[in-house]
Amino acid sequence: MIFEIAYRLNIFFGILTLFTFIYSSLIFLYEKEYRACSISLGMALFFGSIYILNSSWAPVFHPIFSFTLCLISLVFIFLLPFNSKRRKYYQETAKHKIDERKTMFSRKELDQYPNRFSEYYNKNPEDLIADNKFREKPGLCDPKSKYYDIMDMAAVHANFSCVELLSNVIDGSSKTEKKNFSNKQNTDYIKKWGKNLGALDIGITQLKPYHLYSHKGRRDTYGKKVNNTHPYAIAFTVEMNLEAINKAPQSPVIIESSQRYLQSGIIASQIAIFIRELGYSAKAHIDGNYEVVCPLVAKDAGLGELSRMGLLMTPKQGPRVRIAVITTDLPLICDEKLDDSAMIEFCTLCKKCAENCPSKSIPFDDRKNIEGVNRWQINSNSCFLYWCIAGTDCGKCMHVCPYAHPNNFLHNSIRFGIKHSFLFRRIALWMDDLFYGRRPKEKHKDSSQ
Repeated sequence: MIFEIAYRLNIFFGILTLFTFIYSSLIFLYEKEYRACSISLGMALFFGSIYILNSSWAPVFHPIFSFTLCLISLVFIFLLPFNSKRRKYYQETAKHKIDERKTMFSRKELDQYPNRFSEYYNKNPEDLIADNKFREKPGLCDPKSKYYDIMDMAAVHANFSCVELLSNVIDGSSKTEKKNFSNKQNTDYIKKWGKNLGALDIGITQLKPYHLYSHKGRRDTYGKKVNNTHPYAIAFTVEMNLEAINKAPQSPVIIESSQRYLQSGIIASQIAIFIRELGYSAKAHIDGNYEVVCPLVAKDAGLGELSRMGLLMTPKQGPRVRIAVITTDLPLICDEKLDDSAMIEFCTLCKKCAENCPSKSIPFDDRKNIEGVNRWQINSNSCFLYWCIAGTDCGKCMHVCPYAHPNNFLHNSIRFGIKHSFLFRRIALWMDDLFYGRRPKEKHKDSSQ
């Protein structure tokens, strides 16, 4: 009887294995990942043949052995939690504020303001050599840049022009009479409405000093000391289209990037206006108008972890998101930090973004203590230099990231294994390299785009 049961279980396990690879092939085909689809079909044929031969030739010993071995391996690798390195990947609290004037986006504007130019480089002469290098290159959306396309760049300019218009509504006066609802009512309404507007995930945290820039660094607000006393920050993400990201660093990626900056800017502005209508103070922090460092706020609001590439890594879309923040004094309920040590460890092991970075700006080594915080730090000088050559904001790191795959049952199963199994993290990385390649090529840009 036991042999018969083992035999039938072995047949079942074989059919399940065959179905898994066929299902994966269909998912890969839908995603237009033809390499992964071919490999998955090949595995379906290989393992299917093994189980058929095994069941036909040796219906007593081999079924027991193969089924038991596979079952134990599956449970051991995929289901049992082996997260034994949580302390190693603990994230300390930042102690220093970032000065926006030091960022590349601020420094690229300096040549428009001669007095600022002289003042900044007199204080920071070490930046002048690096900045002169990117000024010698064509620049973002420039006709002489590598991936310039006149229609694509016109679309980008249209998106950013609309973002500029939002600067008139990101802040403003609130109604004099406050509407008194409970913290839970305020929180639930904003989260539900925000998602209806198009936000992917929404989190709330107390606004901390290290979330804020020390000084503004853009346009008319340059040099202004940031003095934001709001007690709460609402952070949310919007999803970037995978098909566009897979064409990085070609021009579709900057169209998608600018479109999501616009989308997140509209949503943040709507939420800020809504809060002001309730009689409370609120300010939206969107592209070109930040007082906060959005990834730091989003991390503390429970939306993800900070990755090797310097971007927020979310559980189901990886770095394939854009972030906006609203700060407010509206009473809210804060969310817990994600504190996903497994995600940090996977980033530590993976290094795929570093290998594929065209400018070699992403570090290969482990996190280092930088100003009291264990984190990775990219070389923003070389990264921005490549942007000025390509004419786009690259996005190659997002394209190759294993966490950036679609949010579906197949990929979420892999993410489940990564989260819960120390061993599966290593297997998942090997699988990603097998199916997608260690150095995935960008998808072809259609002439119509």
